[in-house]
Amino acid sequence: MQKRILIIEDEAPIRDMVAFALRRADMLPICAGDAGEAQLAIADAVPDLILLDWMLPGISGMDLARKLRRDELTRELPIIMLTARGEETDRVAGLDAGVDDYVVKPFSARELVARIKAVLRRSRGEDSAGMIELGGLRIDGSAHRVYAGNEQVSMGPTEYRLLHFFMTHAERVYSRAQLLDHVWGGSVYVEERTIDVHIRRLRKSLEACGLDSLIQTVRGTGYRFSVHPAPVRT
Repeated sequence: MQKRILIIEDEAPIRDMVAFALRRADMLPICAGDAGEAQLAIADAVPDLILLDWMLPGISGMDLARKLRRDELTRELPIIMLTARGEETDRVAGLDAGVDDYVVKPFSARELVARIKAVLRRSRGEDSAGMIELGGLRIDGSAHRVYAGNEQVSMGPTEYRLLHFFMTHAERVYSRAQLLDHVWGGSVYVEERTIDVHIRRLRKSLEACGLDSLIQTVRGTGYRFSVHPAPVRT
């Protein structure tokens, strides 16, 4: 089945170029020029992934990303931000807003399609079937959901993948480079600082159920998932 990709971009030439590249990759592009059109398109049929331009008329792409993450219908949708802003602070701001990847203009159609496929693979959790229970958390791999007791824990697709990896490799410390390799895959370029952003988002998701302490920072090394309290430094 073709993947539905919602393109939210106000510049028609860029929108048309991206739509053409997606059709060539056997994907189904849905186009929107602003946040209003995007919300109508989502109400009509929820896409598999959203390509979101940073600079939109009216509500910005950054604000729209935050809104999508708050909405029950779209909070787990993969989002790739398209923008001319290439500074590290801008990329981190985009990740903080809830996007899963970041593509800087100008970009090649080939790179964009590769990133879309990579994000879709991660969001599907192809290696995350089955049930995992640890530390008061439960992952239902077949439903792609996380529970604390009987309450579902809401989180984005990248945070889900990160948590799944941690829970299947509990009590082991992983460096940022190792997490990038295992969770993102070596074929996708992502900066190591991206890990810190997603760890922060994962902890925030777990904070509501009081389980954020399961994700521990090991100073000078990386991160681990542990059901044992972190040692207190003196």
